[in-house]
Amino acid sequence: MADPKGFLTTGREVAETRPVDERVKDWNEVYVPGSLLPIISKQAGRCMDCGIPFCHQGCPLGNLIPEWNDYAYREDWTAASERLHATNNFPEFTGRLCPAPCESACVLGINQPAVTIKNVEVSIIDQAWDRGDVTPQPPERLSGKTVAVIGSGPAGLAAAQQLTRAGHTVAVYERADRIGGLLRYGIPEFKMEKSHINRRIEQMRAEGTKFRTEVEVGTDVDAAKLRRRYDAVVIAAGATVSRDLPVPGRELNGVHFAMEYLPLANKVQEGDLTVSPITAEGKHVVVIGGGDTGADCVGTAHRQGALSVTQLEIMPRPGEDRSAGQPWPTFPMLYKVTSAHEEGGERIYSVSTTHFEGDEDGNVQSLHLIEVEFKDGRPVQKPGTERTIPAQLVTLAMGFTGTDQANGLVQQFGVELDARGNVARDDDYATNVNGVFVAGDAGRGQSLIVWAIAEGRSAARGVDRFLTGASALPAPIRPTDRSMMV
Repeated sequence: MADPKGFLTTGREVAETRPVDERVKDWNEVYVPGSLLPIISKQAGRCMDCGIPFCHQGCPLGNLIPEWNDYAYREDWTAASERLHATNNFPEFTGRLCPAPCESACVLGINQPAVTIKNVEVSIIDQAWDRGDVTPQPPERLSGKTVAVIGSGPAGLAAAQQLTRAGHTVAVYERADRIGGLLRYGIPEFKMEKSHINRRIEQMRAEGTKFRTEVEVGTDVDAAKLRRRYDAVVIAAGATVSRDLPVPGRELNGVHFAMEYLPLANKVQEGDLTVSPITAEGKHVVVIGGGDTGADCVGTAHRQGALSVTQLEIMPRPGEDRSAGQPWPTFPMLYKVTSAHEEGGERIYSVSTTHFEGDEDGNVQSLHLIEVEFKDGRPVQKPGTERTIPAQLVTLAMGFTGTDQANGLVQQFGVELDARGNVARDDDYATNVNGVFVAGDAGRGQSLIVWAIAEGRSAARGVDRFLTGASALPAPIRPTDRSMMV
């Protein structure tokens, strides 16, 4: 146990953010560099080393949280990094981007603020990189087997790294011009600087993983060719079809999916563009959708110089405490104030968009909304509550509906889909097509980064067993296992 009295003597402290008026002028991460290191040992010491560590079950990766908390408390960063990497290929991603269901399941959280597990995690991995503890781990020998991984998001990268380390020759196919999937182009720089992705890619290259960018499987190369060339294929193409809003005025200029808007802002940061073709500068911006992607649009609009930012959500505002229907240790739906929300803007709950209005040139100018209330689980409009708000840029951030079927990938492989439109698979992550596997959002549907990495690792074991008859890779989670999360 780290500090037997730590949970009694030490209060919860989290990473310090830079002042709002400073950080909205740049795209650097919002946290004060180095602010965690002076406090993180004591924060790790708050861990009670529970007899039954529910944080393990709250995390799909099964992270060994009490173990690396103990090492962090003792400032044994090398041992902490080893324990962290035992279950997670990319803790610098999850430590920055995961909503931390492990903290919701923390036993201390029953009656006190939970351990800052996420902050401890990111401190350990940042120290590991700074100290040179993160090095390539090439296989001792090659198996002679080849694997293609389609998609370079967290699921695809985790599967590729595990399979490469198992001795297989792995090539990752990515339709974008850079590796990283939504980590690269869907996550703004202020949430995770892309240098964290770049150094992982270099580690994977040194281990032997090959990367093929600007190649869309189903369009640039067909499935039959890929199956002839490789002994196994992993589909990790994500759930990239954005949910649309079919209301009058949707066709107006200035109404965009979030995944049209955010990647262009990231391309500016990559140096590909000087100015984004879709910018919030000098505009009233409306973001439709109250989740993390919506918050990313809010923070991006602030940095581009929006006149105002309004975020709309059809659901009621969540409470700040657990409801009776979401008891510990489940992952509750709570009211969150992200760094983007700290920077300004308005959030409006329990409203639905009825239509957009534009000018004579076809550019959106305003949005009409109406309040709703839920009856029998469905939103019902409340007469007399209509109003209009200005909107010269609207981003649709309402989630995703499944994997892309327009490029021919699904049809060419002949994989079956489940009732929700995701690629169906068995407990080994195998599809109905021999030698073809699926991991991450393509099979699970839109989910969290921890699920993507966990599924990538799990699918890798299924592939390894298919190729060799056995596998020493970590035992998989079942695709049907939803852990303690809602």
